[in-house]
Amino acid sequence: QVQLVESGGGLVQAGDSLRLSCAASGRTSSTYSMGWFRQAPGKEREFVATITWSTGTTLYAVSVKGRFTISRDNARNTVYLQMNNLKPDDTAVYYCAASTTAVVVTSKMRYDYWGQGTEVTVSS
Repeated sequence: QVQLVESGGGLVQAGDSLRLSCAASGRTSSTYSMGWFRQAPGKEREFVATITWSTGTTLYAVSVKGRFTISRDNARNTVYLQMNNLKPDDTAVYYCAASTTAVVVTSKMRYDYWGQGTEVTVSS
C-alpha cells in the first residue's frame, strides 16, 4: 500500500502562485510515476501533470503547460506542483496520485493510489 498526503492548497487571487506538496509513504518503491489531477465542482476529475520517479520525465495538460511545474524529491518521497499565474478556472480540489504502470500515463484509471485532496480557490 502507498499513502499520499497533499498540502498547500488555499485561497488566492488571480495571478498569484501556490505550491502543492504530496508526501508519499509505504511501498513507494512499487510506484513508477506520480500525478496531479483536479476536480472542479460538477466536473470530471482531470489530468494536470505527471512525473516519473526515476528519470523525472514530465507531461502536462495543455491548460496548465507553461504555468505549472511538477517536480519531485526522491529522498523525501515528495512531489510538488508549482502553480504560477493562477486563474479562476484553476479552482478545484487537487489530488495527488501514484501509478505502478511502467509508462507515463495521463488517465486517472491508470493510477492506483490517491490522496485525500487539497482545495485551491482562485478569486478574480
